[in-house]
Order: sequence, then structure tokens, then C-alpha cells
Amino acid sequence: MIYIFWTCKNRQEAKTIINQLLDQRLIACASILPEVESIYRWQNAIEESFETKVILKTLKPHFKAVQSHIQTHCSYEVPEITAIEAIEANSTYLQWVKEEVK
Repeated sequence: MIYIFWTCKNRQEAKTIINQLLDQRLIACASILPEVESIYRWQNAIEESFETKVILKTLKPHFKAVQSHIQTHCSYEVPEITAIEAIEANSTYLQWVKEEVK
């Protein structure tokens, strides 16, 4: 199982894309952190903004499809899409994830 971290412009964009990923069975579920403050360099300037952070739960073989879908449908030119592999997981939760992402 992996967790995919994605940052987008707002909650509505997050929910729209999450629902598409669920419909395609590419993710089992998502958690939305509705407002995170981000400070970053963009086009040679320091920027500050409020964004929405999303944590997607899926299996490693689905990463590229999830990444491609987000890149195609999100508003950011360079979206953060990173994955972290779960080392341990509740076996019943892991089984549920496997059943959801066929």
C-alpha cells in the first residue's frame, strides 16, 4: 500500500478529482486537509498561499495512473504528487484497500 500526497488549489478541485479516481477504482479513499499554508519559490519569487493537501490511499501499481489523472485534470502547472510506501498496515484495512482498487 502507498500513500500519495498531492497539493491542489482548493477543496472543490480536490473533491472533483478524488471522485474521479474513486470511480475509476484507482484509489480506495482520500483524506483532505482543507487548508495548509505553503511557502515556496516559483518563477524566481518567494510565494505564500493557502492550498489543500490530499492524502490518497492505493496500491503501488496504480501510482502512474493516479499521477497521470491528476496532472491532466488539476489546475497546477507543476502539482506535487509524491508517494510513500506503508511499511506496516492493519491487515484488515490493507485487505479493504486491495478489494477497492481492482
